Amino acid sequence: MLHQIQTINNISPLGLERFDASKFGVSPDAATPDAIMLRSQKIHEMDFDSTLKAVGRAGAGVNNIPVDRLTEMGVPVFNAPGANANAVKELVIASLFIASRNLHDAVSYTRGLESSGEALDKEVENGKKKFVGTEIPGRTLGVIGLGAIGVEVANAAASLGMKVIGFDPGVTIASAWKLSSNVEQASSADAVFERSEFITVHVPLIDATKNLVNEKSLAAMPQNAVVLNFARAGIVDDAAVLKALDSGKLKAYITDFPTRATIDHPSVITMPHLGASTAEAEENCAIMVADQLQDFLENGNIRNSVNFPNVELARKSDHRLCIIHKNVPDMVGQISHLLGLSSVNIESMINESKGAVACTLIDTDGKVPEQTFESIQSIEGIIKARQL
Repeated sequence: MLHQIQTINNISPLGLERFDASKFGVSPDAATPDAIMLRSQKIHEMDFDSTLKAVGRAGAGVNNIPVDRLTEMGVPVFNAPGANANAVKELVIASLFIASRNLHDAVSYTRGLESSGEALDKEVENGKKKFVGTEIPGRTLGVIGLGAIGVEVANAAASLGMKVIGFDPGVTIASAWKLSSNVEQASSADAVFERSEFITVHVPLIDATKNLVNEKSLAAMPQNAVVLNFARAGIVDDAAVLKALDSGKLKAYITDFPTRATIDHPSVITMPHLGASTAEAEENCAIMVADQLQDFLENGNIRNSVNFPNVELARKSDHRLCIIHKNVPDMVGQISHLLGLSSVNIESMINESKGAVACTLIDTDGKVPEQTFESIQSIEGIIKARQL
């Protein structure tokens, strides 16, 4: 029986080709899918069938997905952290040049010139004086959020000769290893704002980061500073930014998340959510998520889930149980006891938890009898159980 994958949005064919056609049916019309693969479509109001086992977002952010509801259903939500990091990094670095050299205003100025000949030459020279910029070596860039994207931005800016200050209270060991030794790590976000002529944010939108860039933090920045937002709209308080621009505190605001107010402001440069909009990024995200979904559906392995722990177990037999359950005491003991009563031997096992949920993978020396499997499913706290 084929695993059914429902696709929402246009997913890169290179990603969809990763699914083995002999084991997976991939279609936007799958009625009772085993997994959903999507990009930016909001599915908060979507009804999910009990057959749903996983959701994969071909990108980093998951604000368009009802993660809490899916967690209660025992459905891991996968994403593709780092797959679009280079694309976002390039746009951030480009924006540093756009702001420091006044490129946006300069282009608009020349497009508005209607003269020709000597008159045009004179107007061009006037513009040359009007849009004098600054070079970025020696300037200070603050990077808040040192995940896959933040690290790449910080390293690239440092290689261009900028002074880079980074802050991330939850920086991982993997990210720390990748961070250039030229990047100074600040003790707080406030310390970054106080010293940064340019600031860029690369954090998820959660309660703790909502309006992270606000009136207070902007007031602490040096005069004529520049704010870049290629993370999420709600991380920056647009009203506070516009007020700072009007007062002359900020020189410019460049954002990937336009609103009517920001589009209409002369000191704001807005882009139509271009951060990950490269062919390469879309392909990388689709490939990563397709591989993760396929591995979970076939083997129960979990990598890069935003709501479940990482759980990976090399196959030791052809018979595997994948059990999603509440993170409460004695779950593994109860499962093991029922297997023992049926003379089923455990060859390999792993149990990992994250918050209120956990996943247990068990390789057995033979197929678990149906009656035993039903008894395992009936254990209080079991959310989903599969024989693979």
